[in-house]
Amino acid sequence: MKKRSQISSNYKWDIDCLCKDEKTFEQQLNKISKIIPEFKKFEGKLDNKDTIWEYLSFSEKFDKIFEPIILYIYLKRDEQLDNEKSNFLYQKVQNLNQKLSMIVSPLSNQIHKLPDQLIDSIITDKKFKDYKRMFESIKKDKPHILSDDQENLLSGMNFFGYSSVMRNLSDVDFKFDDIADSKGKKHKFDQSQYGVYVRSKDRELRKNAFACLNGKYGQYINTFASNYINKVKFDCYFAKIRKYSSALNEALFDEEIDRKVYDTLIDKVHKNLPVLFRYFNLKKKILNIKDFYIYDHMAALPQAKSKKYTYNEAIDLLKKALSPLGEEYVSLLQKAKDERWIDVMPNENKRSGAYENAIYDYHPFVLCNFVEDIDSIFTLAHELGHAMHSYFSNKAQSRPLSAYTIFLAEIASTTNEMLLLNYLLKNAKGSERFSLYNKLFEDVKSTIFRQTMFAEFEADIHKMHEEDKPLTKDVLCNHYFDLNKKYFGKVKLIKEIAFEWARIPHFFTEFYVYKYATGLICAINFAQRILNNEKGALEDYYRFLSAGCSDTPTNILKKSNCDLESGEAYNVAFKYLENMMKTWEKESEEYKI
Repeated sequence: MKKRSQISSNYKWDIDCLCKDEKTFEQQLNKISKIIPEFKKFEGKLDNKDTIWEYLSFSEKFDKIFEPIILYIYLKRDEQLDNEKSNFLYQKVQNLNQKLSMIVSPLSNQIHKLPDQLIDSIITDKKFKDYKRMFESIKKDKPHILSDDQENLLSGMNFFGYSSVMRNLSDVDFKFDDIADSKGKKHKFDQSQYGVYVRSKDRELRKNAFACLNGKYGQYINTFASNYINKVKFDCYFAKIRKYSSALNEALFDEEIDRKVYDTLIDKVHKNLPVLFRYFNLKKKILNIKDFYIYDHMAALPQAKSKKYTYNEAIDLLKKALSPLGEEYVSLLQKAKDERWIDVMPNENKRSGAYENAIYDYHPFVLCNFVEDIDSIFTLAHELGHAMHSYFSNKAQSRPLSAYTIFLAEIASTTNEMLLLNYLLKNAKGSERFSLYNKLFEDVKSTIFRQTMFAEFEADIHKMHEEDKPLTKDVLCNHYFDLNKKYFGKVKLIKEIAFEWARIPHFFTEFYVYKYATGLICAINFAQRILNNEKGALEDYYRFLSAGCSDTPTNILKKSNCDLESGEAYNVAFKYLENMMKTWEKESEEYKI
């Protein structure tokens, strides 16, 4: 792999707009460290509209200085994770941020304690129009805010490291034995190789990889279960003392999501499991195996000859695939390339994976590790979807209303992926189409069906504790096994699947995973309406892209004609998937791989 210095500047992001160099960074950091104590002048004085306005204005001016510095060093560090200088400066920013938090936290608490009459006055004051949503949220949260002493006590309880226990045990302490393929050949195994092995054409290797990984968690299941049960108790306890009816309702309340969305998702997925079962049946037929086991569901299908794409070719392909979104969108894709918003190629010690990051007043930045295959193009499409969401929200909204919520975050990214997939399908033939169909249903299986299964597991386990039902390792494993029976139908299970829940890190960010499923449901809705040239579809999509957090997430979607509460959005998505499955089944009869 190339060193960072060997990568052409054309493939590196240009972050000079955030900060010219490290010398400037140090100067800005010193300036910021002197400004932070000025927040203390507001202590005990945030009890009238004039001072509150002064505080909000001061905070916004401070953010304009501090945010570019934070983002600069975050991006700089990810270019080379072993760069000691970048890591040192990153820690300096972290320390400064902690100092800021200590000073600002009491001010935030004071604002949250404002009397309703004053909050109502602020909400109706046009001067505070950009902060209306903020104060509406504060008023809504008031019944769940505790006394100052209690809040200060809770704010210091950041030492419950349930997630780090899970991560350290699984990512650091685990050591795996070699696994064998059908010919008895031994293969080195670790978690990074799991995805390769379970997609292997060698069925014995798939089986052994699946059993080895999940079985390892089974060896330590008492520890994993104890850790997760304590996390569930933690969630439920803090929901109770904050006067929420359940941990799930607290999570949904914080995100302004109606409980109906969560319940409707699970209900609609249950009713549409047959389309997933048809996918398994077709995959079984194509793989030509008698019994379809749980370790077969990720197996790669016979592929068309893989094609390599240069970065320039990838951008050109995306411009064609995303052209239904209009000229401005396509021109921004080109601008992202020309102005180097994207850090494209892998290099030694660069952060793996991909992400998008954006702050107000600046264009978005995208990190990826492009290796010239079709998966890299899908990744690029995904991250550029995030980037355009940030771009249009920042362009349309004021700073306080610009940042879209996590609930909405995966919609624009997967809409891009759906448009790319449909473009490729339209222009593909034979086995190329089979590969694309398989990708679609792999993504749907992983993102809609499995994430919903995870969401159901989380909700059930928390509810059990809230109903005073004992939680043990066997309760967790048996319930997870039963859910797999429901979601995989006639697919044959092996005993190690019961331990799989223990390796899902998102369970330690409670009630998060359902957002992946709703995100793809919405993306299918938007993409299909746009591709079908439905009247108002493009305007609705840009209304969504530009909304930021100017309304509740579900209201933003409703205004864009994507209603997750009524169930209609699910009907549109599953009808599309059913039609795609019918087409694939028909083509599989006409064209043999």
